[in-house]
Amino acid sequence: MFHATTILAYKGKNKSVIGGDGQVSFGNTVLKGNAVKIRKIKDGKVLAGFAGSTADAFNLFDMFEENLEHAKGDLLKAVIEFSKAWRKDKYLRKLEAMMLVLNREKIFLLSGTGDVVEPEDGKIAAIGSGGNFALSAARALDKFADIDEEKLVKESLTIAGEICIYTNTNIKTYVIEDEK
Repeated sequence: MFHATTILAYKGKNKSVIGGDGQVSFGNTVLKGNAVKIRKIKDGKVLAGFAGSTADAFNLFDMFEENLEHAKGDLLKAVIEFSKAWRKDKYLRKLEAMMLVLNREKIFLLSGTGDVVEPEDGKIAAIGSGGNFALSAARALDKFADIDEEKLVKESLTIAGEICIYTNTNIKTYVIEDEK
């Protein structure tokens, strides 16, 4: 498990949202409280978030974005090619890292071991040390509350930040809305 962050992705009826907390931990010390571990890519049509070593995050984001460009924006094709490349690279395959990527149609969890996982419900995924807390909160809010997609992500991450010592409540989100 990564004692680094919490990232939550949610593909709702009208919006796709990714959110992350801002805490960077080193052992039992908080190094930074306002880090941004999520990105908009492909002209804002794809959202991505990272849990693991922040030193490697930018390289992985860039590598994924190259795969997405090569796949002409096809998210499924891009995640499969990215996962293959991640697995084959001698340095990258040793990373203990995970990514979440989503657009309006699909959501995927990518691991450094080459896994590409689409969530069972097709709409909620979380990674990082507070991921299970955020995932549980998001599932409950999705099932029992009638709230906006971005608010669901923020509230779920706030709950995770109140429980997990490696997660804070300095939440950043990005949203993709349906074109009108």
